Amino acid sequence: MALKISMTTKRTLYFVQRPVVVLVFLLLHLNPSLAYSLKNCTISYFDRTPPDVFLDCTSRKLVTVPDDIPRNASIIHLYSNLIEQISRKDFTNMSKLRRLVLYYNQITHIEDGSFIHLGALTRLIMSSNHLTNLTVNIFQGLSNLTILDLSNNKIMFIHNSAFHFLSSLQTVMLDKNQLQQVSDIQPILQLPQLQELSISCNSFPSFETKDLLVNVPSALKVLRVSGYNMENISITTPIFPHLETIDIDCVQRDLRWYIPDKTLLKNITRLLISVEPIPFKVIRNVLQKLDSVIHLKVYSIMSKSKGLLDTVCKMPNLRSLDLSNNNVVSFSVKPGTCTQLTELDLTSDHITKLSIQSMKRLRSLVAENNLLTKVPDDIRTLSSLEILDLSGNQISELGCEDFINTTCLTELCLATNYISKLDSCVFQNLYVLRVLDMSHNLLWTVESTFTLGPQLLESLDLSENFVSYFGKGYFQSLGSLKYLDVISSMPGLVEHKAFDGLNNLESLSISIPSEVYYNFRELQKLANLTVYITVDRDFRSPLPNYFEAFYHLKSLKVFKIIFTGDKVDFPFDLPFEIFATMRHLEEFTAEKVYNAAPEPKTFTFNRRLKSLSIIQSDLSNLNPELFSPIPQLQVINFSNCKIKSLNFLAQARLPALRYLILRDNELSVIGEMLFQFLPALTYLDLENNPFTCDCSNTGFIQWVISNNQTQVAYAYQYTCPFPVVEHTRNLLDFDIQSCWMDLGYICFTCSTCLVVLTLLTSSIYHFLRWQLAYTFYLFLAFLYDSRKRKQGAPHQYDAFVSYNVHDEAWVYRDMLPVLEGEQGWRLCLHHRDFQPGKPIMENITDAIYGSRKTICVISHHYLQSEWCSREIQMASFRLFDEQKDVLILLFLEEIPAQQLSPYHRIRKLVKRRTYLSWPQAGQHMGVFWENVRRALETGDTATETTNLLTGPEGC
Repeated sequence: MALKISMTTKRTLYFVQRPVVVLVFLLLHLNPSLAYSLKNCTISYFDRTPPDVFLDCTSRKLVTVPDDIPRNASIIHLYSNLIEQISRKDFTNMSKLRRLVLYYNQITHIEDGSFIHLGALTRLIMSSNHLTNLTVNIFQGLSNLTILDLSNNKIMFIHNSAFHFLSSLQTVMLDKNQLQQVSDIQPILQLPQLQELSISCNSFPSFETKDLLVNVPSALKVLRVSGYNMENISITTPIFPHLETIDIDCVQRDLRWYIPDKTLLKNITRLLISVEPIPFKVIRNVLQKLDSVIHLKVYSIMSKSKGLLDTVCKMPNLRSLDLSNNNVVSFSVKPGTCTQLTELDLTSDHITKLSIQSMKRLRSLVAENNLLTKVPDDIRTLSSLEILDLSGNQISELGCEDFINTTCLTELCLATNYISKLDSCVFQNLYVLRVLDMSHNLLWTVESTFTLGPQLLESLDLSENFVSYFGKGYFQSLGSLKYLDVISSMPGLVEHKAFDGLNNLESLSISIPSEVYYNFRELQKLANLTVYITVDRDFRSPLPNYFEAFYHLKSLKVFKIIFTGDKVDFPFDLPFEIFATMRHLEEFTAEKVYNAAPEPKTFTFNRRLKSLSIIQSDLSNLNPELFSPIPQLQVINFSNCKIKSLNFLAQARLPALRYLILRDNELSVIGEMLFQFLPALTYLDLENNPFTCDCSNTGFIQWVISNNQTQVAYAYQYTCPFPVVEHTRNLLDFDIQSCWMDLGYICFTCSTCLVVLTLLTSSIYHFLRWQLAYTFYLFLAFLYDSRKRKQGAPHQYDAFVSYNVHDEAWVYRDMLPVLEGEQGWRLCLHHRDFQPGKPIMENITDAIYGSRKTICVISHHYLQSEWCSREIQMASFRLFDEQKDVLILLFLEEIPAQQLSPYHRIRKLVKRRTYLSWPQAGQHMGVFWENVRRALETGDTATETTNLLTGPEGC
């Protein structure tokens, strides 16, 4: 007999199989190129071929669509943000996008053509925004869109061609907008594949099919229609021949329902009436016109519509009745009525009394979240009942007669009541019961509860009770049981062989105290084990054979062990021997277990291990040899484990690792070279680590931003506690540009340049100091000469006499009497004519350029004088710059050529010009001074071959 799985069953199976579900989710075969880090979003994946790339950007206070969305995204959630408009560039080239969710934003405008690149989009959810108009090209490109949700906007206008591009559209939701006329939806009804239309809570004064000028009958199957101001619903034309469901809400009390011909809605099988109280006569009129209804939901109006239940029970084809959230208090049907019902939902109705004896065909009864204090007596009469949900009531005890005739029951949910005891006779007649949920009650023992069955039970949930003891044979009769959950905040003692008889048990979730030894030896088919071990405040250490309970679990695939309690530090080290027989283990989770890292040989026999999670332990001394036997490892979660370095990963040899979670550790510096040893890594979570914002993390930062394989979750939110000045900065905001140059190389280069510069400067000073000095003053002379020529100042002197102070006696004794006294020349002498207080260089230049000629009285002392050298340098520059005969050389002494060499400028002048030699004048003093006079009288034109003066050519 096939087992019918209801929602209760699904919840139970999900709970007990959750580790498996998580593992399957994490171990998807992903294309590594699909993952990378984003600023405002995170990426997840779904198991499809190719895998769905799910982008989660919810609640990030975004004002625009992020510009770093990957182009291969297939699902994007952007809801609960502050986005105000959608532009053409937001979703460019996203040809794989199939679902786009934008509800709860502030979107007021969508540019035409914004979705033109979304040819694969099938769902567009834009509810709860501020749209007012649907323009002609707003949906251009959405040829494959099947679901469009625009509810809860402010739409007042729909262009006649707005839906022209939506040839595949099946579902349109326009609830809670501001549409004024029912004719506004006319373009929608012309869609060829339209299946569902929701236009409730608009501003329609009426909904009359005669106002809809539709040429071809609509394919519509579901219609939600009503409005706050709606007064009439009139269906008088055959435009909805395929309509199956009508949902009426948001209506006023005086709504008039007019359907003159029942055949117009002959296919209606489902009717939903909800939200506002409607007069009974209106509802009765509706129900009488729709006697083909099979499923009826009446929401929040039952208590105010007397006689409604009687009318409902007379509907000949009605099979399913949903009266949830109606505040009925007492639910009673008259004998002989409602006999046709097979499903009844009375969720959250505040029911204290239930009388349904006549519903003999009922198969499903849901009465959760009510005020029942016991199992209603009428339940005993429902021999066809298969599903019964009485959770969330105030039932305190169960009697042996409560389920005496419900022999067809397959699912029974009594969770969240006040049941403290279960006798063995309670379930003895439930021969085919598959699922039993007794969680969140006050049970303190199950000693004899299951001695008589139910023998076919497959799922049993006893979690969150107060059972203090599980003795031998308690579950002996439950040989078919596959899923057992006895987790509780007050764990009970488990006696040896307490699980005898559970030969088919596959999944066990259990809470046990830490002071007692247990043994799961009899559970040979157990594949999923979750153990919560509660440690009290006085606990010191486990018994010597404490962990032998896990030694014989040869079929185990998923093993989770968690220590809980008041104790903060858990001094446990799980012995590696317990894994020796777990040859099929695929997922292992340990929380608050390890006081030190597991021994390297722990997983020697677990080569199939794919997921390893050690949480809230101490793995600061982790040995990379631990991973050697498990090369297929794909998931590592070492959160809150005091890890300070990831160097162990470089030696771990993990070629298949895809997910690495290291949250809440003590990592401050990450080396980017580490990730070359993890070639398959696609997901990395390092949130809440104390990163350092300095150059030591430069490589890691650059890797996070640039790598196109690994998604670093929440990377743009990583902060830097260190250094203290950077404690408010995000890690990825650190300026890595400043770290790119090698400081050592910079220091080497600078020091080398400094040494070279020092040597060069010393050499230049030693060998070229006079040439440099000459060049400098030559430049000053050039500047002065240019300025003087512009001014055009007249000469004040006939000649400036440049001499050394040692030759001053000769100048005053021999030269001045002849040149000034006899010949009448006006001479400029620095000791006599220089202006006091003026810089000496300025006096020299003024004297040279203020005189027609310059007479250089050259002697050995003259050549050794720095100032004399500067004077002749300036005078010679004037000679060659102005091309004028302005320089007279007068040698007082015979000077060899080798002594003139350092003063190459003088040597060149002597070689090129005639000069006057005082020693060679001899007895011809008159001729000498006559030559000086003639030299002073010559014009300004420069010449090299004018009258020869006394002295030989050259040196």
